[in-house]
Amino acid sequence: MPFLHAMTCRTEGIHSTAPVRWRAFDGMCAVFWEAHGDAGATGYYTSPDPRIILFFNDVSGHIRMGEGKRTQAEASRPMLRAVFAPAGTPMWTRFTSAHDFSHLDLHLERSWLIERLTPLIGAEETLSVLSHPVEVQDIGALAAIGEALRDEVFAPSRHPVFAENLALTLLTGLVELPEQEDRQVLHAGGLTPAQMRRIRQLFEAEGGARISNATLADAVGLSPNWFSQAFKKTTGKTPVQWQQEHRIGRVKEALLIEDCSLTEVASRFGFSDQAHLTRVFRQHEGTTPAAWLRDLRAR
Repeated sequence: MPFLHAMTCRTEGIHSTAPVRWRAFDGMCAVFWEAHGDAGATGYYTSPDPRIILFFNDVSGHIRMGEGKRTQAEASRPMLRAVFAPAGTPMWTRFTSAHDFSHLDLHLERSWLIERLTPLIGAEETLSVLSHPVEVQDIGALAAIGEALRDEVFAPSRHPVFAENLALTLLTGLVELPEQEDRQVLHAGGLTPAQMRRIRQLFEAEGGARISNATLADAVGLSPNWFSQAFKKTTGKTPVQWQQEHRIGRVKEALLIEDCSLTEVASRFGFSDQAHLTRVFRQHEGTTPAAWLRDLRAR
């Protein structure tokens, strides 16, 4: 029997510009929308089933999204080209400017996904993957898969299994499936190597400046509390301790290579002032930055 989705949707200022097209399959329902959002338009969406939203044009400069009713600057982020929303995840959106857009909504039956993913990656890993939200701007080859699936909604040309497998391919290309080494870490409750690589990349991209716990957690698709626990199990340190250790490493490198003051170095690497830098440096190295540098140069 075709799967028919259930969804709560409330919008203001968003209008369809073409008839909505949809098609139900064994384990998913695909809906294609073409619409216009007025400046200030809002939307609220939640579904008891996992969902993929794939935009066919860039909306990141026009739509803000969040998990709370406040979708203002500090409480929201740009809507990206593709989003995986786990079952029951609420989503609020707000248009910052008028915009025409089109997107594919895939409503996926959770039991159908579990049945297909479990033989591939294992039961526990499947449940973990399906519980983590994902947001991606650079969708690459996923755009072509989305277009092929949209075409099967408009004008079916192959067996329904083809479209169902396209949907599964879209999901597996969007979420991060664990490698064998990652599965062992997941069982232990820690972060996977891929998640730690993402943390390091983010730290490097910020030039060693301090990053909030919420930002780090969001980068790997975890809640802040869950992230903190998993991070400590993985590294033996809290996120703050880990960042401090790596920032002190950056400080030592800058003092050795560059002709700059402690005040400049403190500002660059996210310390409130020279005294704050000196205090943290002493905690890690047992001496002050100036004394450390003098001792090193005297060797």
